Amino acid sequence: MDDKISNKDKKDWENFLSNDEKLPNKDFEIKKKQILKTKHIDLHGLTLEQANIKIQQFINGSFENNVSKIVVVTGKGLHSNTEKDPYVSKDFSILKYSVRDHIENNSELMKKITEIKQAEIKDGGSGAFYIFLKKKL
Repeated sequence: MDDKISNKDKKDWENFLSNDEKLPNKDFEIKKKQILKTKHIDLHGLTLEQANIKIQQFINGSFENNVSKIVVVTGKGLHSNTEKDPYVSKDFSILKYSVRDHIENNSELMKKITEIKQAEIKDGGSGAFYIFLKKKL
């Protein structure tokens, strides 16, 4: 392997380093273009059945309107009354778990979704999650 650098390459490199012109940051441009159309839905206070119906309608409507991201606020389940009923699951009666489970088990809804993931703290943290929708063709 020859480790000699041509004089032309050296000159080009020196010109590049001495030039004050900024190169465009391609990564920044891509992120700048990816502004997501976002909608929010809050399911606090709904029964499991009401929440499942409402989220299904909301996902379908959002998909039709080319929404990219849905923020679903369910709450953390801290004030649920599941402790009083021995026949009710302590986890799966809480919207936090059940709504997401309902969505993931609905094949028609999942055809419209690219990803479901935990929300960031600013959007509700463990009491919320994101749904990223596919583009309507």
